[in-house]
This record gives sequence, C-alpha cells and structure tokens, in this order.
Amino acid sequence: MIERRPAAAAAEEYDLVVIGGGIHGACLSLEAARRGWRTLLLERDDFGGATSWNSLRILHGGLRYLQRADLVRYRESVNERRWFLRHFPEQVAPLRCLMPLYGEGLRRPAVLTAALALDDLLSRDRNRGVPAELHLEAGRTLGPEEAVELFPPVDSAELRGAALWSDAFMPCAPRVLIEILRWAAACGARALNYCEATGLSVDRGAVTGVTARDRETGDAYEIRTRRVANCAGPWSRELSGRLDREVAELFRPALAFNLLLDREPPSDLALAVSPPGRKQSYFLVPWRDHLMAGTCHAPAAPGRGAPAPDDPDVRAFLTDLAAAAPGLDLDRAAVLRVLWGRLPASAGGAATPATRALVHRHADSGGPAGLVSASGVKYTTARALAESTLRALCGGQPPPVGDDARPAAARWPTRDELEDPAADEVLLAERLGRLARAESVVHLDDLVLRRTDIGLDPVGAERAVGRIARLLPALAAAGAAP
Repeated sequence: MIERRPAAAAAEEYDLVVIGGGIHGACLSLEAARRGWRTLLLERDDFGGATSWNSLRILHGGLRYLQRADLVRYRESVNERRWFLRHFPEQVAPLRCLMPLYGEGLRRPAVLTAALALDDLLSRDRNRGVPAELHLEAGRTLGPEEAVELFPPVDSAELRGAALWSDAFMPCAPRVLIEILRWAAACGARALNYCEATGLSVDRGAVTGVTARDRETGDAYEIRTRRVANCAGPWSRELSGRLDREVAELFRPALAFNLLLDREPPSDLALAVSPPGRKQSYFLVPWRDHLMAGTCHAPAAPGRGAPAPDDPDVRAFLTDLAAAAPGLDLDRAAVLRVLWGRLPASAGGAATPATRALVHRHADSGGPAGLVSASGVKYTTARALAESTLRALCGGQPPPVGDDARPAAARWPTRDELEDPAADEVLLAERLGRLARAESVVHLDDLVLRRTDIGLDPVGAERAVGRIARLLPALAAAGAAP
C-alpha cells in the first residue's frame, strides 16, 4: 500500500531517502527496500508524471548496441528486458518489430541476417524465468513478399525484404511504475507524492537528513537519513546545485517526444521506419485502436520551465513520418496527444540523447558523504542504474536481495467497464475508492493518467473520465476523493 502520510513518514529514520519519483527513483526505492534498507521516496509532483509518463513504452533488448559492437550495454538491455517480462507479466508483453530493408547502409538483408543470428546466440537466455506465453521469438529476415503481407502500406519499390525481431511493450507504462512502488512498499519502503525535498542536513561532512515540504498543505518536515540519492531526472542538475554544487554533466537537456495518432495501426507489429536517405529510425507502435509514433529528438533549453515541442517541431516530425510511411496519410489533425519529456543530451545544446547513465558520488568532489546523484538514459535499464547507485552509496557491493515477493497486481476498472451504462456505480465507486486510497491518489488526473491509461486518449476517454467525475461524491463519502 502506498500511503501518503507525511507526518508519520517524517517521524521515522531512514537508511536512504530517494528524491524523484520517475522510473529511476522508483527502481532505486525497490532495490534498496529489497535489500532491507529503510527507504523513503519523495516526489514533488505525482509519481512518474514527467519523462517516464511520456515514454514510447517499448523495452528494448539492445539490438542497436549489438550492431555497434557495444556488448556490455547490449547484455545489460537483454537482462533488464527479461527482468520486466519476468516480474510484470500482467503489464508487459512481447512486441514483434518489423524493419523494411532497402539495401541502404546497415539496412541490408545480409547485414541484418547476421545481426539477428548473433542476437539469437548472445541472448539465448532471454526467456529464462519468463512465463512461456511471454517468450520472445528469435529474429529473422523476410523476403519482400512476406514483408508486404505483414505491412501492406510498405513502400514496395526497391524493397529487398525486412528484419523481424521481438522486444517488449508496456501498454500502460504508468501501471508498471506504480506496481514497482507497490512492491517497494511491500518491502517496507515509503513513498510520498506532492512532497518536495527542499534542503540537505549535513553534520561533520556527512548527510544526516533532508528537509521537505508537503505541497498540498505547506507543512515542513525534517527527515533523518544517512544517505540521499538525487534521482530527479530533468531536474537532477538543478537539485544537485541546491543540495551541494551543480554537476553540469548530470543533465544537459534534449527534448524527446512521441505522438499518439488518430490512425488505425497499419499492422499488428511495431514498425521501424526511416525517411528515404536518412539514418534516423522511428517506431510506429499499435496502441488500442490508435498508433503511437516516436521518438523524435530536438534541442531543449535548460530549466524547469523548458517548453514543450512547438508546432513546427511536431509538423517536421509528421513530415518525416509521412515520408517514411506514405500510406498513413498524416496531418496535424491526426495528433491526439504530444507525449514529451527531457532526456540527458550528449552535449550542451545537442538534440542527440546521451547513451550512458551517470552516477556521481558527491564526496569524491568535496561534497558531503552519503549524497549521490544519478542520471539515467532509458526506461529499460532503470533497475540496472539502481544497482549502480546502490554500489556508489555503499562504496562497494550492496547487501543481497531478500525474498520479499511482489504483491499481486492491483486491478483497476477498465475503460470499457467505466463506459458500460449497465455497470453498478456503487461497486465502481467502491473499487475506485479502495484503490485510490491504496495508491496515494490526490487529484483526478493522478487517477486517470498515472494510475491507469484511461485518460491517455483525450477524445476516446471522455465518457470514462466523465463517469469518474460523476462518482466523485461517492468517492468523497468513502474518504478517497481526488
């Protein structure tokens, strides 16, 4: 149960306070709690509400790294994709991916045949411990006819075939993050949303606590802890400056965005497509009856108030997609939602995202002992970054993982149930209230956007969200109204 009780949380003493409730902070809280550390997570807004919420929802197995001969990162990606498939079978599923091949550069049948054969060999343990129904198939290359059969709108002129492989997909990524926090809570961790870390307490050069403010009530708290991990994502550099000193390499922002499109998926596979003559690849991913497209990268200005992609950025992305998949007939009116966030860039002012995570131990540069800042690069490897952060906090190997089992997945009312006029509203309100209390729902958008995917499609979800709004009096009576 994720309980929002700031005063009770502040009365305890912790081995670790994690600042930042995106996927990296959530995974660190889980890995610390599984090792018996008394852990508290502080998130200034709602859990997973920024870059983590806006991901394309693919868990990549590192095929791109294999093509670059980066075997360390390739194996890390394979292992972490398997971890998600093993532990979250209700929220993660295999995703077959298809890349049309036209004989350009590395996108040639001979090159991809060799790459997929090597991928099969080096990831032969990819299904170890994974439920049989979630096993990932070995990749292979297809001829032009089979490629057209699987992706009818493909540009068949000069088509030489296609590469077919499997990755993993989270249809409701926010649900995965919340289930990670539920698991952490079952291991003894606490997690507070809408509670902002405002300062660091230090005595004799070592961390002794943090100050925090409840953003809902304005109440201030002193929290005792021996270790603090800054996992604030796009704000990690800024927070580092407030807690100790600014570490520029922690976060130089690049803008990353995906589009939810009002288009029927042209295939039940994810499609990796590229504009003619360009090395850039985009994915078109089926989501319900719609299509998700991404990821587009652009330079971003620093600061908390950095703007969302502007209309020219979105139109340029649509132009690229139209060139890569002409049969989709895309225009600006097709865009239902722009899913955007900020990732660490390879250099200041660059659009290219960084490729390696960073863990900075502040004591190594004259800062307080017990303070570590971490900056991750992708959802798939968030748990691996958590382990690296724990090593930095310990100054060596962290304690072994305990045997705390993940609690059974929570079940929310689906959008179809909420839209069913025959559904019993008393029972719906009871279920919603019970789950809202158990998952620290404070506002309506917490419930419909970050505990479920009910509100992701802003048009299609109108009836379901409207019904929840009508149920608010009943939720209030039960003491769980957002």
